[in-house]
Amino acid sequence: MAPQTSHKHTALRVATTTTLAPSRPTQPPSSSTSSSTGTAVTVQAMSELQKRWAKAKLDAMAGPAGAAGDGGNGIGRLEEEDESSINPADYMTRASFDDDSASSASSASSTGTIVPSASHNLFARPHGMPRGGGRTLDPIPWTTFFERELFLDSGDIDEKDDDGDAPGAQESKAHQKVTHHAYLTSPVDKGPLFVMHHGAGSSGLSFAVVGAEIRKRLPSAGILSLDARDHGLTKVDDAEGAEAAVDLSLRTLSSDLLRVIRLAQKAMHWSELPPLVLVGHSLGGAVVTDLAYSGRLNTTPTSSPLLGFAVLDVVEGSAIDALQSMQTYLGTRPPGFPTLQSGIEWHIRTRTIRNATSARTSVPALLVDHTVEDNKPEQDTSIIPEAESTTSPASTSASASANPRPWRWRTDLGATQPFWEGWFVGLSKKFLGSRGGKLLLLAGTDRLDTELTIGQMQGKYALQVFPEAGHFIHEDLPEKTAMTLVDFYQRNNRSAMVLPPKVSELLAQGKKV
Repeated sequence: MAPQTSHKHTALRVATTTTLAPSRPTQPPSSSTSSSTGTAVTVQAMSELQKRWAKAKLDAMAGPAGAAGDGGNGIGRLEEEDESSINPADYMTRASFDDDSASSASSASSTGTIVPSASHNLFARPHGMPRGGGRTLDPIPWTTFFERELFLDSGDIDEKDDDGDAPGAQESKAHQKVTHHAYLTSPVDKGPLFVMHHGAGSSGLSFAVVGAEIRKRLPSAGILSLDARDHGLTKVDDAEGAEAAVDLSLRTLSSDLLRVIRLAQKAMHWSELPPLVLVGHSLGGAVVTDLAYSGRLNTTPTSSPLLGFAVLDVVEGSAIDALQSMQTYLGTRPPGFPTLQSGIEWHIRTRTIRNATSARTSVPALLVDHTVEDNKPEQDTSIIPEAESTTSPASTSASASANPRPWRWRTDLGATQPFWEGWFVGLSKKFLGSRGGKLLLLAGTDRLDTELTIGQMQGKYALQVFPEAGHFIHEDLPEKTAMTLVDFYQRNNRSAMVLPPKVSELLAQGKKV
């Protein structure tokens, strides 16, 4: 509210009005008063007096109520009402999935397009869930973002030794049956295919929201987001059908990624692979870098469908340093949750994921209900709300009383410790030495190691920093991440490039060079 004008200035203006207006008894101004004056000056002066008189009356009426909680200006109460009156259906009805979630810190960076209002604290940093529980925590199904899901049997493609598997790897694969699970939205015409690989402990739904944002900006693009082995719904069994030993070595994951791409091509009957952009977060960044560096996607020694690859928030030096505290972090996580919604709430409240829409989409795939898992047919329990369980209420109630936290982590990250260091050793060298376009998205420049800092100064790759994001950049800021990825594709799109003719072609045409 505007500051009050002093009584001295008010008295001066009243005196001026009295001098200019026709002589009449002093009374509270009204519309008839201003309309009956004879000069434009008097109309303007009396109009000003009317405003001040009405404002004084309103302030006198609202004074006691406003003074109760905010010193008389009522602003604090308005802000609280704004937060608690958010419509939870906005995310599902609006045309796009906005970054300004219940816990996203990205709103402050986009205030240049917002008209400031006295009732909005634009630069406040959100802290977890909004007051009043205004937004729902119900899971959002994968069908909101993808066209179909794929279950790809590794036996449906020839194993051509994958160009460099470690000795004995093929023998071990012969005793394993891998059913890869992935989410797909097919590219249109000659559009690119963004192939997404998540980080350790996550799933293919980690890229659901950012994938939808990519297609908003590039409708011809396709999205292929897979569940790595021992994550999501991807299953690994031995020859007898029992669960196989965990193998999450970098080489195995890189071969799995290549296999999923080829299996998807076969399942979708693509005559050739569309232009590819690989995108990996954390561990996934190491996987896509290894595949790009190996050249196993090349169709000929000099040609490849791979346009480039993007690595999200992983750098060799800082990643290896962070491994020292990994067990401590795992020890601070709850072993389970009483409901699926409480698991989603924990991720938002702890700011592990700073976007409510992303959390409601990706977190359900990270958890599994142990009270009903053994009684259900094989299906995606991660996207079915607890209320839709096929288990009888009586048995569910009994199990819940015996196990107050039935929703447990689907992937045992502690069991992957033997592979941690191997994921990141040599990452910077492979990243800089790979062919094609290279993009590095970070949540802070402090994550850059020396080798990558020098490479950036030499212009060997593109760098984008989102300091307002957490480790899950693509989930915290899906819209900004999508804009960056689409721009990266367009800058590396060979079909849009007009190259000059080769010297040999000019000579063949009889032209002088």
